[in-house]
Amino acid sequence: MPRENVNDLLAFLAVAKERSFTRAAAKLGVSQSALSQTIRGVEERLGLRLLTRTTRSVAPTEAGERLLRTIGPRFDEIEAALAALSELRERPAGTIRITAGEHPATAVLEPALARLLPDYPDINVEIVVDYGLTDIVAERYDAGVRLGEQVAKDMIAVRIGPDMRMAVVGAPAYFAKMSPPQTPQDLTDHRCINMRLPTYGGLYPWEFERDGRELKVRVEGQLVFNNIALRLNAALAGLGLAYLPEDQAQPHIAQGRLVRVLADWCPPFSGYHLYYPSRRHPSPAFALLVEALRYREPG
Repeated sequence: MPRENVNDLLAFLAVAKERSFTRAAAKLGVSQSALSQTIRGVEERLGLRLLTRTTRSVAPTEAGERLLRTIGPRFDEIEAALAALSELRERPAGTIRITAGEHPATAVLEPALARLLPDYPDINVEIVVDYGLTDIVAERYDAGVRLGEQVAKDMIAVRIGPDMRMAVVGAPAYFAKMSPPQTPQDLTDHRCINMRLPTYGGLYPWEFERDGRELKVRVEGQLVFNNIALRLNAALAGLGLAYLPEDQAQPHIAQGRLVRVLADWCPPFSGYHLYYPSRRHPSPAFALLVEALRYREPG
């Protein structure tokens, strides 16, 4: 394939992924008009419209989506192979992109990176907080973080955290006015602080289990948030009950700022895993990161 055709395909990939001629041109270091002319040339050679352009957005056509899915992973493999050559360097280097939810990003990734990165100044890490079940191949991430049971079978999964538990908590001021719930069903009589996640398409149901019996309770209240910090703050303010990862609530429980209820309905479950494509050849930088994150049982 002529070299200019390869460059033209790279230009198309940049526009299709950025959904913007302006951002793609900045990323490629060319003018917007030159990039637009390149894309028109590709479309003319193929005899197909690859991009739909409006005054506000750019999106791949059906043919463009097919081309993106076909050639995108190939160029990613080439980039990964080139990155792997960095093992010939004395010091690992490169940029690693990870998608993760808010909780694993702060509870697992941040502490591990604080230990790793000072010793490897040529390694750069980008973490994008996203509650959706992101397709890391399509979105060009090197890895993602999910709970164990959510990892696809065709991915390599590395455990990076211990088993987890959830906790239902409220402030003493809240329980001064309301009797603590004795069963999950009692939550329907309480003001609860809800959470909306894109993976559920609605409000997240609170999940409980005891003696092999599983329950999902759709609670109600005045507040809905999409992150942990706001739910925790609202609970501390006495605005309702919150359903939080145990490690986020425990310091406040220990200091008497929160009271835990329904603990016997919140058993442990599989913790966080780092996942990445099985066909990926890990670069030295990525391999270092995996080892820094790998969970090891205490003792």
